[in-house]
Amino acid sequence: MTQLVVPPARPVFTSSDRDAIARLVDEALTSGSLTLGPVTERFENAFAARHRADAGIAVSSGTAALEIILRSIGIEGRSVVVPANTFFATAAAVLHAGGRPRLADIDRSTFALSAASVASALDNDCAAVILVHIGGVISSEVEEIARLCAEAGVPLVEDAAHAHGATFHGRAAGSFGSAAAFSFYPTKVMTSGEGGMILTSDERLAAEARMYRDQGKAGFLGGEHVRLGYAWRMSELHAAVGEVQLARLDSFLEVRRRAGSRYATGLAGAAGITSVPLAPGTASNYYKYLAMLAPGIDRDEFKRIVREDHGVGMSGEVYSSPLHHQPVFRSITHGPLPVTEAVCAHHVCLPVHSDITDDEVDHVINAVRQVAADLAGRALIS
Repeated sequence: MTQLVVPPARPVFTSSDRDAIARLVDEALTSGSLTLGPVTERFENAFAARHRADAGIAVSSGTAALEIILRSIGIEGRSVVVPANTFFATAAAVLHAGGRPRLADIDRSTFALSAASVASALDNDCAAVILVHIGGVISSEVEEIARLCAEAGVPLVEDAAHAHGATFHGRAAGSFGSAAAFSFYPTKVMTSGEGGMILTSDERLAAEARMYRDQGKAGFLGGEHVRLGYAWRMSELHAAVGEVQLARLDSFLEVRRRAGSRYATGLAGAAGITSVPLAPGTASNYYKYLAMLAPGIDRDEFKRIVREDHGVGMSGEVYSSPLHHQPVFRSITHGPLPVTEAVCAHHVCLPVHSDITDDEVDHVINAVRQVAADLAGRALIS
């Protein structure tokens, strides 16, 4: 019998999705408005409404979204608190916007900044705090972190690149801080091919963001450049893909949440691997399904055996190497980061797709349980 193969990622576009995208692309091509046109405006408004924000500003990438937010806040020459467990772009955006990343440790249960690490970093030099919703999970400490930032007069920025549709106690990702940055990279829960979105309910910040994304111009049709911006626009063609994907977001979340629940049940009591549990009130979008390997299990060996013997492709970690171990960031200021280093070294992400089947999930569960148990047993013997 042919072995079931489960890839690490699988973007979902049905035939009806492709037809709908083609119609929107034709609309844009026929109109001759290929950037910052009606398709982009509809996408912005719908995405903002879905996440309960007043304004959406579509841009060329999630990285651009972060940098624009930070430039709009004004962080030049000051520090910005960044979790050590995040993607390169989070810290790079700070540097490109003229600030200094200050790496902070995370909470083991959320993979995100802890309230304690934020509290210790809120000094007079702090221009902003970036809370990253890792794997589509909003930290259970998000409200406490937002309160700490508000009391200190420091803007809270949500790096929601993973968090489309995720909620905590019914509040959507993107609604806790001054602004949020989303990514529509192809592997995300929903995609526009390439692209990003800024969400904010701050009118001043929204106006600044619109200037920065369009070469710093005061208006789309104007000629005066009043900010040092870039070509950070989203094209109408990318917005067409995003608009159709957004209409599918709730159905994608339903599939992913069913898979997440099945993984949690199937991995209960497993030897050598443990699911990372969600706090009460947390509704993950399961961009990633996070699990921890027992100490002594070599992650690379685990992933190789699961792939070669069982046909299960494991997605990339979030993240395998903390920022202070990246060569380009080794000079960044930080204190002790023991939780980040342990989490980065020992977690894995199980496959989750927006059309993953129960059979695929069960196949992954059986594979990882078997391989983790075997490797845990070997580690005990040695």
